[in-house]
Amino acid sequence: MSGKDTLLDEKKAQDWLDSLPTVGEDQTFCFECNPDMPCFNRCCRQLTLPLTPYDVMRLCRRLGMASDAFLDNFAKIRSFPDSGLPIVMLSMLKDPDETCPFVTPAGCHVYEDRPSACRSYPLGRGTQVARHGVSETFYLVQEPHCHGFDGAGRDWTAREWLEHEGLGSYNASNDRYMRLGAMITASGSPISDKMGNMALLCLYQLDRFREFITRMQLFRRVEVDEERQKAIMADDEAALAFGYDWIELVLFGECETLHKKGQPSGTAAQS
Repeated sequence: MSGKDTLLDEKKAQDWLDSLPTVGEDQTFCFECNPDMPCFNRCCRQLTLPLTPYDVMRLCRRLGMASDAFLDNFAKIRSFPDSGLPIVMLSMLKDPDETCPFVTPAGCHVYEDRPSACRSYPLGRGTQVARHGVSETFYLVQEPHCHGFDGAGRDWTAREWLEHEGLGSYNASNDRYMRLGAMITASGSPISDKMGNMALLCLYQLDRFREFITRMQLFRRVEVDEERQKAIMADDEAALAFGYDWIELVLFGECETLHKKGQPSGTAAQS
């Protein structure tokens, strides 16, 4: 897909999001979803569903798949025009309903590790970098096919819903991706295709990233204590956090939690 097509898709998605009602901090909504609902599984069709690095990490682990196999079988890779960062889109099945590849008549078979966009539904979450972290806006998605708003459920605030659906770790990691994209966009130009491929490796292909760490002897080039080195090589969450640190260091010459060996903190690197 061309950059122009991606940009049009982004604008269409943003226009749709902006058309939705927002949910205030203390505002509640009534919602329920369970297998007895007449619309059960209906929301798992014809999706335009981006997968964040944390989503792909959880799904690869759940399915016991190498990242290459997962991306080849379940994803399409595009890039954000403003930043050049990769955006991974879930591929729907080529059936008449364009069904999610992970849904069954009994429901989602990766439910415990389902993507963040699925977890947050019927809330949409808009984010932007703020002075003290991340600014959030919540939107209520009410689609014609959904009976979850028919009144049989309980009342939720946005915060209660996010906690109930286990979105804390997802959002924390996803916000790093948003922040990285905002930093690149603020620099005035997107990253090169080569750096886009590097970001794909470090953030979406953690198994290959570990091979890259070993081959390129990255731990000899940056300040990483032995305990963290072991965690990075054994724990996916630690590897992903290091991937973000490494990309920031390569792109901007500095990172809050990572520094090049033999180079004073704050000294810009040439990239």
